[in-house]
Amino acid sequence: MPTRPEGELLWIHVNNRNRFPALCDLAQRLTTVRPGLSLLFTIPADTRTDDWQIPSGLVSVLPEDHPVAARRFLNHWTPDMCLWSGGGLQPNLIDEAEQTGLPMLLIDVTERDLTTRRHRWLPDLTRTVLDCFEVILASDEATARHLRRSGIAATKVRVAQPLQVSANPAPWPEDELATVNAALGGRPVWLSAWTQAKEFISVLTAHRFALRLLHRALLIVHVADRDEAAPLRERLERMDLRCTDWDNGTTIDDHAQVVISADPEDLGLWYRVSPLTFMGSSLEPGAGGRDPLTAVALGSALLYGPNVRNHIDTYVRLASAGAARSVRDAEALGSEVVHLLAPDAAAAMALAGWQAVTETAHLTDQLIELVQDLLDRERAEHAHT
Repeated sequence: MPTRPEGELLWIHVNNRNRFPALCDLAQRLTTVRPGLSLLFTIPADTRTDDWQIPSGLVSVLPEDHPVAARRFLNHWTPDMCLWSGGGLQPNLIDEAEQTGLPMLLIDVTERDLTTRRHRWLPDLTRTVLDCFEVILASDEATARHLRRSGIAATKVRVAQPLQVSANPAPWPEDELATVNAALGGRPVWLSAWTQAKEFISVLTAHRFALRLLHRALLIVHVADRDEAAPLRERLERMDLRCTDWDNGTTIDDHAQVVISADPEDLGLWYRVSPLTFMGSSLEPGAGGRDPLTAVALGSALLYGPNVRNHIDTYVRLASAGAARSVRDAEALGSEVVHLLAPDAAAAMALAGWQAVTETAHLTDQLIELVQDLLDRERAEHAHT
């Protein structure tokens, strides 16, 4: 096993790959607010560490559920806290951890996690294992009732929505934002973010359609690949669309119909000035989509294509909240752009998105506070031993 890092170590177990992005997001935020905290992610024994890419920390396969293997794992890592996500509970490992006094938190647990065939045959063992956790965050009230009926103290059980990736956009200089807004002069503006080269024709076709009805409409194209900015500029010239190259320092004037931008950092500006964003890397197969949460958090209504497998849960959540709509081709994109660029048309979607993102951030903040409290208590106890 790899060497244990010095200082505090948070052990995070990921039982389900779908929960992994949200746990990575949580972990990054924790290391920001708690300097010196190291991370150990454990994954199911039937998976490979190479398949789990994390921004920071270590990844290890969960040991077999045998007392000897459990003690070896715990003695080597000596974690300061365990955050266990979902089911796949290992009785021997959890019992050995509880005997060491390790504070443990179970999150994102569903009734299905607790009613597998394995747990139905051993209800007393399941209750004993669950009782090792100091706090259990059930995904819904039905799961909470199941836990309480199983004999878990009501004070341990709380209901919390499943952990989601939360947006944390960086601030933007107010003077530059004011200058760009003044240059836009109240024009209808939409953004195509992370646009792949093979999406250019669809996005530009949609914009030409919009221009027939909204003559002052302005499209900001953020290209996913910097090297594609020059070919895009040439294509715009052939299409007789007047463009501004933002990265070359060209200012936006009233005659510009398209702005080209390649710097990912500038998306923080474009999301703020664009009431409508099409999230590229989604219209054609291959790229798998991009995380839309920053756009939504900064007040932009959202359009996206059908190919968003890398962030499908986030898009489904936003679409269900009324904050995002899917389009299949250039014609549908153009129609939605015209509809949503009408005065106040995108406002309801933007509000729904802001509410969804704010709720997610609040839940994440609560979980961070709970983890901090348990780590602080563990640190204080070690200081007195």
